[in-house]
Amino acid sequence: MVLWGSFVNFLAIATGAVLGVSVKLDENIRTTVMQGLGLAVLIIGINMGLAGENILIPIASLVLGGIIGESLQVEARLSSLGTKLGRLLRADKGSSDFSQGFLTASLVYCIGAMAVLGALDSGLQGSHDVLYAKAMLDGVSAVFFASSLGIGVAFSAIPVFLYQGSIALLANVLAPYLSPSVVAELTATGGLLIVGIGINILGLARIAIGNLLPGLITAVFLSLVFGG
Repeated sequence: MVLWGSFVNFLAIATGAVLGVSVKLDENIRTTVMQGLGLAVLIIGINMGLAGENILIPIASLVLGGIIGESLQVEARLSSLGTKLGRLLRADKGSSDFSQGFLTASLVYCIGAMAVLGALDSGLQGSHDVLYAKAMLDGVSAVFFASSLGIGVAFSAIPVFLYQGSIALLANVLAPYLSPSVVAELTATGGLLIVGIGINILGLARIAIGNLLPGLITAVFLSLVFGG
């Protein structure tokens, strides 16, 4: 039952995304909705980006993460995966939309205190209340994300389950390291990435978010070393 809360979250995202994909929007409406989502994602990212206590940690994390991501070509690999899955599913939208939907939803749903603290509650106390609340929020937002970004949003349920499930299963081991300050800096770094996604959705620039993803790992490491 340790994984029950994560499983409910998985089902909520997948169900919401399927419902969203079934909604056929006129191209003009879809464009307007996309712009609205872009603005909403920006606000989510800004709010999360302000959660940190030491701005130098997110900055250093993105710099180091960007170097690692460019070296590993994470963005290109994600794009390739999106192309393959899009073809497999015969998605009527481009592979870039598939990848964008997958990456956008994965970051929004995985980064944040509710994901970490809810999973820890599941693992340490067997309480899933936080993840139940998160599942409701994620499921509703998945409808709107998928209506514009496509079926890639549904696949974000997989990394959400793996991420939260891993924390729940390893809760006794991870709890001493996932202090409030570490979670705050992880959230802040993830928030900056989400701001980048919002910029991409609005077409203001083209930021290789995939190549910055390793910054999330470096944020945890730097927080443990310098933030405690």
